[in-house]
Amino acid sequence: MNQLTTDRLMEIIRDCAGEGDPIEAAGGRPEDLDFAALGYDSLALLETLGRLEREFGVAIQEDEFARATTPAQLTTLVNRLLAAVS
Repeated sequence: MNQLTTDRLMEIIRDCAGEGDPIEAAGGRPEDLDFAALGYDSLALLETLGRLEREFGVAIQEDEFARATTPAQLTTLVNRLLAAVS
């Protein structure tokens, strides 16, 4: 089974947001910060949603996606969906 890592998620988000440099959290783990604090807007997140669905072959409900406010939460959500289809 293919799983999503937080590093891969951050690569996808950066691709969707059009940013070339990784965003680092000062004194913390960026995967635990809200997407807004990392500088990602709703358009970048919607693009990320579509990309995750295509790349991993899962259907992510918009309400579930909206509740995942950090990269760590979104990684957990995608991996839970992947486990359910295998």
